[in-house]
Amino acid sequence: MPGPPVTIGCAVLVTPGAAGAPDSGFITVVPQATATAAGLPLAVSGSICTMVNSVSGAPYTIPIGTAGASTGVDIDGQALVRMGDQIPSGPGVLLVLGPPAAGFVNDMSSP
Repeated sequence: MPGPPVTIGCAVLVTPGAAGAPDSGFITVVPQATATAAGLPLAVSGSICTMVNSVSGAPYTIPIGTAGASTGVDIDGQALVRMGDQIPSGPGVLLVLGPPAAGFVNDMSSP
């Protein structure tokens, strides 16, 4: 899904979550520092999300997968993650909600 890139602090939702119901969280770690927006590194596949189990409230982490991220923008060998992407990760499919890192940048490549 084409859209603007995201960075640390971007809200995400994984469905189904660890206990079945959707779990929410945010991007906490981005493994690259080559490409930035407003001084923050752009999220790529392999970035880490901290999630909260919607049933127990326990936190857990999942890495962002590669399928479903940008096929046109590659940063240090990893696909760019954009707002609206639906990426198989952890126990289900991770939906990248936002906000965007830079609203004036839009990657129109297919997932």
